[in-house]
Order: sequence, then structure tokens, then C-alpha cells
Amino acid sequence: MSSISVIALIFMGGGLGSLARYGVGKMALHYYADGEFPMGTLIANTLACIILGVTLYVFKDRLLENEWIKYFIIIGFCGGFSTFSTFSLDTVKLFSDGLFALGVFNILISVILGISILWVLVKV
Repeated sequence: MSSISVIALIFMGGGLGSLARYGVGKMALHYYADGEFPMGTLIANTLACIILGVTLYVFKDRLLENEWIKYFIIIGFCGGFSTFSTFSLDTVKLFSDGLFALGVFNILISVILGISILWVLVKV
């Protein structure tokens, strides 16, 4: 696969992932606008882990012959859809607002949920 093809696949996947992240954020604000917890970030990161895990599970024996999946879905889409920087900022904001329990909960639920999803889907 050429370098241009790889870059194009990552670019397209990342763009779609970023748009999906925006949509999830807007949806979460609509349904969870009254809450202090950053639900949109948690949902996006959880869905990104599910998509990554399912992709790795479904294509585990065929990733080498379907190289585009690695660049388009795994690196591009999941990279654009998940957001560690927003998760970090949300957590800092919770701490700054004096919501220490919610900040710790955000860290624990995000990390435990993401790793658990991938553990189950990749280890199967």
C-alpha cells in the first residue's frame, strides 16, 4: 500500500471519527445537559473501544490481508472518535469545580470500562 493511500485512509477515517465524536457530544448535551458529569466524552471513548475491539476480533486473522482496516478504522476512525485530551480536560474541570468524587469516578469508569471492553473483545 502506498504512503499516499495510507495517509488518505487515515485522513478519511479520522475525519469521520471526529464528526462522529461531535455528534455524540451534541447528543449527550441534549440528553444529559443538566448533569455535571462529562457523559459525551465517556460515551465516545467507550464506543471507540467497542469499535476497536470488535474490529480486532472480527479481523484478527485477516488484518494483514485487509491492511486498509488498520489505517481507516483502527488508526483513523477510532483515533478521531476517542479523545484522551477532552477526557483529561473534563477531569481537571471536575477537580477545579470541587467535584473530586466525580473526577475520580470519571477516571475510574473511563479507564476500567475501556480496558475491560478491549480485554473481553481482544482476548476472546
